[in-house]
Amino acid sequence: MSIFTLLFLLPVLLLALSIHEFAHAYAADKLGDATPRMMGRVTLNPLKHLDPVGTALLVITALIPGPTFGWGKPVIFNPYNLKNPKRDTGIIAFAGPLSNIAMALLGFGTLYIGFGTIPEVLIAIILQFIIINVVLATFNLIPIYPLDGFNVISSILPNELSEQFKETYRYGTIILLLLIFTGTTGKILGPVINFTYNLLSRFI
Repeated sequence: MSIFTLLFLLPVLLLALSIHEFAHAYAADKLGDATPRMMGRVTLNPLKHLDPVGTALLVITALIPGPTFGWGKPVIFNPYNLKNPKRDTGIIAFAGPLSNIAMALLGFGTLYIGFGTIPEVLIAIILQFIIINVVLATFNLIPIYPLDGFNVISSILPNELSEQFKETYRYGTIILLLLIFTGTTGKILGPVINFTYNLLSRFI
């Protein structure tokens, strides 16, 4: 990726990441835990959601050959403040990917309704916004710690299976890095991205 392409896409990616993290914080706040609000995370201000290391890696890996990855600052919440910790943890985890799905649908609707009247530059930005949000939603729903899918699956499984599944967290980061650097995540995301492009080309 060239530096010019990165400068074009970075604001779009940071917006998508910020909405994702805001959704986690908002869900936790609404479910009874004020921790994210006290930490200033119930906001759409990107500066509150950027992780220095995750953002730096995002920029660096985007500029060099190989997989691009990074992350926002994780939203910290206290499950003991939740009425139903197991269920509500799953809801909070799913809120992030769900917000990305909602943003992708909003972008698609905007293009569908306004196609022909929207400037080409804006169309290109919206298209990238859709793809980035689809990628974020899909990637984060992979059921491996520390991704959101880990807590989503943990909340759905019966209690005994859930506790056994949670034990895999200790290997999660290693497994995730292996998936990224072996290109396995690309094989997971590829069909979803292709489906999105095909859908966009059919209706727009």
